[in-house]
Amino acid sequence: MTIDIYAADEQTDQRIDLERWVELCRAALHDEGVRGLAEVSLIFTSEAVMAELNAQFMGKSGPTDVLSFPIDAEPNPSGRVPDAGGTGPGEPPTTDIPQLVGDIVICPSIARANSVEHECSFDDEIALLVVHGVLHLRGWDHEVDEEAERMEARERDLLGRHYRSQPS
Repeated sequence: MTIDIYAADEQTDQRIDLERWVELCRAALHDEGVRGLAEVSLIFTSEAVMAELNAQFMGKSGPTDVLSFPIDAEPNPSGRVPDAGGTGPGEPPTTDIPQLVGDIVICPSIARANSVEHECSFDDEIALLVVHGVLHLRGWDHEVDEEAERMEARERDLLGRHYRSQPS
């Protein structure tokens, strides 16, 4: 049983080490309670695409650094559900259907600009965005100060356990 991360680098502005960010994403998901078969998409995209997504889904103009799109998992119904395709009593439960956790979309060129503003390395900023995206997939939010403080503390915890800065 594993967490499958479908990663894609769909931009050309910044060099991305997909394997490194996939492993960080998988570790953070595991620490956030994702177990068994699960799927997440981790996409690195351009400013133009990010601006389109930000407008379409958040109602905001311009690109942003990270967007998360959780897929709300509905609990499996108990008993036989009409038209669910089952044969009724005696049918073994299906265990090989993965949990679709959601999608994380990151804009590396915005991350590069933010890393200068935040006085950290580009990799440090990408690591933060991967973890931040995972936390949003798992229901964390930062709309009010108290939530933001808890989320930032959890980000520091996960980064401390699973991310090591690499020398430039």
